Amino acid sequence: MSSAVGGAAADVLGALLSRGQTVAAAESLTGGLVAAELTAAPGASRTVRGSVTAYATDVKHDVLGVDGALLAERGAVDGDVARRMAEGVRTLLGADWGVSTTGVAGPDPQDGKDVGTVFVAVAGPGGAGAVRRLSLDGGRAEIRAESVRAVLALLMRELTGNARAKDTEHNGGN
Repeated sequence: MSSAVGGAAADVLGALLSRGQTVAAAESLTGGLVAAELTAAPGASRTVRGSVTAYATDVKHDVLGVDGALLAERGAVDGDVARRMAEGVRTLLGADWGVSTTGVAGPDPQDGKDVGTVFVAVAGPGGAGAVRRLSLDGGRAEIRAESVRAVLALLMRELTGNARAKDTEHNGGN
């Protein structure tokens, strides 16, 4: 991965550390790349709880608790599946935040979805979270790398948005 991704991971970990919070990752198409980026940053052991590489659909269901009917109806490449993967890993590993990636890195389409169709998701405290659909170009390596960048950026957006909301709440004219 690029140094930009490493910098993003370090920024995410710094934001988590300043809040006293932790993160866990559930990965499909990225196959552990998100966890590798997060744990490559110094101080990762203070904020990273762990990860699950749920490459197979049954692992998404059996380990992460993604609804079997949802998987049967829509397939593994879906925004709701990504959200439930993030929620599942957050619960499973006892983290404040869960992140997830699911999609098609190629070379062939999957579940009726084109190569480059990716969903990244974040689930956090108090129902915080977001899902983002990506339509990526490039080969397998580029799609996977951009998926890592996107999920880290999504988590950082959630962390900084929630931090601002918390600051406003605490500084709100008592």
